[in-house]
Formats: sequence, C-alpha cells, structure tokens
Amino acid sequence: MADARIYKRPKSAMQSGKARTDEWVLDFIPAEAKRPDPLMGWAGSGDTRQQLQLKFPSCEAAQAYAEKHGITARVHTVPAKALKIQAYADNFR
Repeated sequence: MADARIYKRPKSAMQSGKARTDEWVLDFIPAEAKRPDPLMGWAGSGDTRQQLQLKFPSCEAAQAYAEKHGITARVHTVPAKALKIQAYADNFR
C-alpha cells in the first residue's frame, strides 16, 4: 500500500555527542513530486505522508508496526564505524 523506509537516525554535522542516535525512524517515500505553488512559489504537494515521521526504540519495533499496518518498508542499515586509534605522538613521526 504505502512505501516507507526504516533507518537509524544519523548524527548531525553540528552534533559532537551521540544523543538521539539510538532511535530508529520510519518515514514515507514521497508519492508525488513537489511542485511550486502558483501564488507564493513555495514547493509543496498533496501528499501529506511526507510530514509524518515515526520514531521507534528498535528496528524490530519499526518493522512490526509497518507489518501490522500493511506498510511495505525497506530497512536501510548503517555500516559499522571503523575507528582509527592513534596516539598524539604519531603526528610527529
């Protein structure tokens, strides 16, 4: 019926900590393209699902919600982060 995507919220560029990066988000893929309003020129569409963003504590909870409500959802996983551990003294070798 409705297409959606499930993903883990990324850390914003202005964020140094990890607050709110552990929650999963379900949002709907736009059903129609945005077009400029003839009067004001703002971009908009008749698809109100674009305004909806549901947050879940886990990926399984988001998938269960989508399955219960007949939403075909695709899970986008985040690749594992590889940390490069080095000492400060390595900058001077």
